[in-house]
Amino acid sequence: MPSSSTLRPTAPTGEPAGAAMREIPLPPYVTAEDAQFAVRAVVVHAPRRWSGGTVCRNDASPHPCRLHRWGTRVLALRGLHDADIAALIERGDPAAPLPPSTPA
Repeated sequence: MPSSSTLRPTAPTGEPAGAAMREIPLPPYVTAEDAQFAVRAVVVHAPRRWSGGTVCRNDASPHPCRLHRWGTRVLALRGLHDADIAALIERGDPAAPLPPSTPA
């Protein structure tokens, strides 16, 4: 009996098969509430050095975990640069206000 699913070849990305399917979808547009959730995600799910390497501080999964990646992508869509996101993580306050975004 043939299967109804079809396997489609994909270009190798260096990530495990199906990794893209496990990503948290981005909102259609980033609201202030989305950005605040993203700040919380990157701060709570910050990297932590451990004997086995760098892990998520919250759930010990390999860093960057899904929520940290989602938060970083949302904040980038909001106009924050990598240095701004790193400063939020360093500050360590999940309720920190967003720095003003600068034009690209």
